Amino acid sequence: AVVSTQSTGAAFDGREVTVTPAGGAGYKAIEVVENKQDVYVHTTIIKKWDICAGDAILRTLGGKQTDLRGNDINYSHNLDPKNEHGLIATMHDHETYREKLQGVSNS
Repeated sequence: AVVSTQSTGAAFDGREVTVTPAGGAGYKAIEVVENKQDVYVHTTIIKKWDICAGDAILRTLGGKQTDLRGNDINYSHNLDPKNEHGLIATMHDHETYREKLQGVSNS
């Protein structure tokens, strides 16, 4: 899994999890799109402009990106530019990963 913190590994109940630290939200989303990683998880506040391109690419190719609560992220220009509820990006099994990560968000 591509993740920003080690704390998410515990959410997978003993399943072998590889935490791959990497800079850049766009890079992490592309790793998921290319099936090099199963999931990208971000648990802290992140600016929406850092995640919108990856979200667009994921959705165009059949993937999904939501906050950790399962809500679509609203990129409307008149809203707060911060995404405060973490994010999860996947190409498959999105809800399964999201359920396992409930309660991980630092927000």
